[in-house]
Amino acid sequence: MIHPTAVIDSDLPGDVEIGPYAVIGPEVQLGKGVRIGPHAYVTGPALIGDSVSIGPSAVIGTDPQDLKYNGERTEVIIGSGTVIREFANINRGTIESGRTSVGSDCLIMAYVHVAHDCTIGDRTILANAVNMAGHVEIGCDVTIGGVVPIHQFVRIGDHVMIGGGYRVSKDVPPFVLAGGTPLAVLSLNKIGLRRKGFSRERLNNLDIVFRYLFRENGILTSKARGLTEDNSISDEAKQLADFILSSSRGVIS
Repeated sequence: MIHPTAVIDSDLPGDVEIGPYAVIGPEVQLGKGVRIGPHAYVTGPALIGDSVSIGPSAVIGTDPQDLKYNGERTEVIIGSGTVIREFANINRGTIESGRTSVGSDCLIMAYVHVAHDCTIGDRTILANAVNMAGHVEIGCDVTIGGVVPIHQFVRIGDHVMIGGGYRVSKDVPPFVLAGGTPLAVLSLNKIGLRRKGFSRERLNNLDIVFRYLFRENGILTSKARGLTEDNSISDEAKQLADFILSSSRGVIS
């Protein structure tokens, strides 16, 4: 299960698979059933959850590419069941947050870069060559197409789908399909929401709120503030309004 050419500098559970020429540095904690491919490099402090798969030549847990980093102890956390494909690169955090984290059951495709202090929620898919700058926050159940650069400190809400090749420089509110140059809200992400089990009633209610916020005249933040003052709105509508009001970079529309 552990190839004789692998270099190991951490204690390992008995049921992991380590491929040829892989390197496991110090302070790496691997969960049960972890698989690490040939030539991969994992160093710590790092916590790798159960059943994580790390592809050939992926690099996990290296120092952040940030000039303010001064050698402080930080970590990277990968949730259970996540698949990290070949040549992906995930850096540790800086002193600002102390960690970079990827949720459970995510798919991180080839050549993805997850920079320092980023946070990725559960069941999120990053297609080939998505490149995240530092301090990016991505929610749960998000899908981002290939070759997408994401500006530092951008937030992307839950259940978002972003088309391939588009630049993300502002916050992307939850539940939307985004595309175009400059990036804009195209529609409600209805197909993605149906796949995640949203009922017709929940979708209809969310569609009404979506049209009010993004298709009717008026200032977006003022409309969002009005929604938060309505105690009868759904949880999804409140989540959408709160996201808009808490944005510091501005929200695409």
